[in-house]
Amino acid sequence: MLAAITLAADNDWVGVWIGSTIGMVAADALAIIVGAVLGKHLPERFIQWGAATLFLVFGVMLLLDGLFPGSPA
Repeated sequence: MLAAITLAADNDWVGVWIGSTIGMVAADALAIIVGAVLGKHLPERFIQWGAATLFLVFGVMLLLDGLFPGSPA
């Protein structure tokens, strides 16, 4: 969103608005399609454990980054 605002400040705002809207719709459509396909082929329990693991990993990374700024986490 910040990139769209920056582009709109320097360029035609209508083109930036249309382009960013099309980009968001395309990204959402891709995510829906991939999620539907993976949902059919993977067990729900595996998806839950994968999501929980990613949530934990990113949480620990953010915590370490907050405690030790500049660390490679």
